[in-house]
Amino acid sequence: MLEQLLIFTRGGLILWTCKELGNALKGSPIDTLIRSCLLEERSGLASFNYDSAGAAYTLKWTFHNELGLVFVAVYQRILHLLYVDDLLAMMKQSFSEIYDPKRTDYSDFDEMFRQLRKEAEARAEELKKSKQVTKPMNTLKKQGGQLQKGGFERGSKRSGGGLANDDGNSDNMRGRKSENGHSNVGNVEIEESRVTGVANGKENTSSNIGAFDVSKLQKLRNKGGKKTDTVVSEGSKPDPKKKITKKNRVWDDSPPESKLDFTDPAGGNGSNIEVEAADHGESMMDKEEVFSSDSESEEDEEVGKHSKPDAKKTGWFSSMFQSIAGKANLDKADLEPALKALKDRLMTKNVAEEIAEKLCESVAASLEGKKLASFTRISSIVQAAMEEALVRILTPRRSIDILRDVHAAKEQQKPYVVVFVGVNGVGKSTNLAKVAYWLLQHKVSVMMAACDTFRSGAVEQLRTHARRLQVPIFEKGYEKDPAIVAKEAIQEATRNGSDVVLVDTAGRMQDNEPLMRALSKLIYLNNPDLVLFVGEALVGNDAVDQLSKFNQKLADLSSSPNPQLIDGILLTKFDTIDDKVGAALSMVYVSGAPVMFVGCGQSYTDLKKLNVKSIVKTLLK
Repeated sequence: MLEQLLIFTRGGLILWTCKELGNALKGSPIDTLIRSCLLEERSGLASFNYDSAGAAYTLKWTFHNELGLVFVAVYQRILHLLYVDDLLAMMKQSFSEIYDPKRTDYSDFDEMFRQLRKEAEARAEELKKSKQVTKPMNTLKKQGGQLQKGGFERGSKRSGGGLANDDGNSDNMRGRKSENGHSNVGNVEIEESRVTGVANGKENTSSNIGAFDVSKLQKLRNKGGKKTDTVVSEGSKPDPKKKITKKNRVWDDSPPESKLDFTDPAGGNGSNIEVEAADHGESMMDKEEVFSSDSESEEDEEVGKHSKPDAKKTGWFSSMFQSIAGKANLDKADLEPALKALKDRLMTKNVAEEIAEKLCESVAASLEGKKLASFTRISSIVQAAMEEALVRILTPRRSIDILRDVHAAKEQQKPYVVVFVGVNGVGKSTNLAKVAYWLLQHKVSVMMAACDTFRSGAVEQLRTHARRLQVPIFEKGYEKDPAIVAKEAIQEATRNGSDVVLVDTAGRMQDNEPLMRALSKLIYLNNPDLVLFVGEALVGNDAVDQLSKFNQKLADLSSSPNPQLIDGILLTKFDTIDDKVGAALSMVYVSGAPVMFVGCGQSYTDLKKLNVKSIVKTLLK
C-alpha cells in the first residue's frame, strides 16, 4: 500500500498530495530524497531507499522537465509494489493536461487519481496472472523432458548393469545432465555401480570418450598419499623441543645494536623544543585566486559531429528548419550522442567511470522532455546542464568554517580536535603541518598528537615539523594504542589551553579490517570535531573505492548508534595532475563531503581552497 504520494514544483511548492493516504511518515523521507538525490545529481537512479527508526521506505519519482514538476511516491520497502512506475507515468500525463502555473488548488485531481490508481492496479494484477500462467507451462515442459531423459537412462542401466560388474564395460553417465539442468537419478545409480566395480579391483575399459577413468584417479591418490607420508616423515625428524630462531647478523664482531627507537623517553608528555620558527610567508589559503568569469564557450568538434543528425534520417532542409524553429521535445535519442562524448571527456579528466555515467544519466533525466530553443544546439544545452550539475555537486551543502568553529569551541573551554585519516603515502603528516601553519597565522594555538604508532619514523617526522613550527607535540612512542594516545593528548591540550589538536594517524588500506577497527575506536572514543580524509589527486576509479569503503567501515565497526563519518576532504599533490582534476569530483560525489583544503606543493604555504569554477571549466574544456 502507498504511504504517500505528492506533486511539487522544482521550487519546492507542493501542488497536490493524496488525502486518502493520510499515514504519517516516520522520519523525513521526502526531504532526504531532495537533499541526497535530487540536489546531488543522482536523479538518474531508479529508486531511493530511506531507513528510519521503525520504518524502511522506498521512494520512486519522475519529472516533467518542461513544466518543472516532480511526482514522488512513497511506500513500505517490504511490499514491492509493481504498479508504482505505471501510476506515476499516468499521473504525469494526466496532471500536465490540467496544470496551470497560476493555479495552486488541484483538489479536482483526487477523483482522477482514484481512476488512475485502479487502472494501474488492474494492469499489475493482469501482468502477475499472466506470469503465473506461463510459469507452470514451462515447468511442465521441463518436467516432461526430465522424465523422458531419466527413463531412457534407467533403461540403459537395466540393459547394461550386469556388464559393469562382469567385464567392467558400462556407459559412464557421470557429468551428464538432463535438458533442464538437473542431474537424474539414473546417473547416481550408475556412478555407484562404477565405484563398486573399481573397489572390487575391476578396471573400466569402455571406449566411450566421455567416460572417466577411475583407475587413474586411484593412482594419483596413491601418489599423493606417498608424498604426504614423505613430508610428514621428513617433518618429524627435527626435535620439537628445540625452537629454531633467527639470529641477528653481527658485522665485524661489533656488539649488537639495541632496539631502534629514538623517541623521547621523557614521560611522553610532549616537549616544546625552542628553535627559531622560519617565516615562510602567507599561506595560500588566505589568497583569493583570480578566475576570469568570461569562460570561453569552447565546444569540441567531436561533440558537434556526434550531435549532428544523421544524413540518412534527416535532410539538410529539415535540420536547418529544426535549428531555426526549435525541436518540440528532447528525448533520450537526441541527447545520447552529446552525453556519450561528454562522458568520454570526463573520463579523460580522471573522473571515475561509474561517476561519469551517473552524472550523464542525471543530466539526461533533467533535460528529457524539455523544448529546444531556436538556434540552439543540443551539445550546447547538454554542456550547460552538466556545468550547472558540477557546480551544484562541488559547492558544499553545509558551510564548514574551521576558524569560526575553533573560536566557538574556545568559548566552551575545550580544544577543537581534527583527525587526519587516509591510505598509505598520501601525505597526511605533511599536510597536517600545512594546516598547523595556516592556523598559526590566524593566532590560533596548536598542538600536534603523534598517533601514528605503527610506521617507523612517523613520530620523528611529526616532531621535526613541530620543531620548525614551534608548536608542542604530544607523543607516546610506538606500539601504543592510538585511541588512548589521542585521548591523553586532548586532555593535555585542555590543561595547557591549546585551541586546536591535530591528530595524525597511521595510513591504512580500506580493506584492512583490524586497522580500520582501530581507527573507528579512535573516532568513537575521542569524538573529534572534524574528520578529514586525505586523498591523492592522482587517483581515478580508486577514489570511489577508498572513500566509500572508509565511510562504510567507520559506520559498520563503530560502537555508536550514530557513527561519525568523514566530514571533509584534503586533496594532496594537486600540482602534479595538470588538467586531470576528476578525483575531486569523484570524491565529493561519493561521500557528499566538501573539499576543504588542496595541497599544491612541498612548503608550508602550499595549501589553498578549491576553486569550483576553475575545476568545472577544466573538466569541461
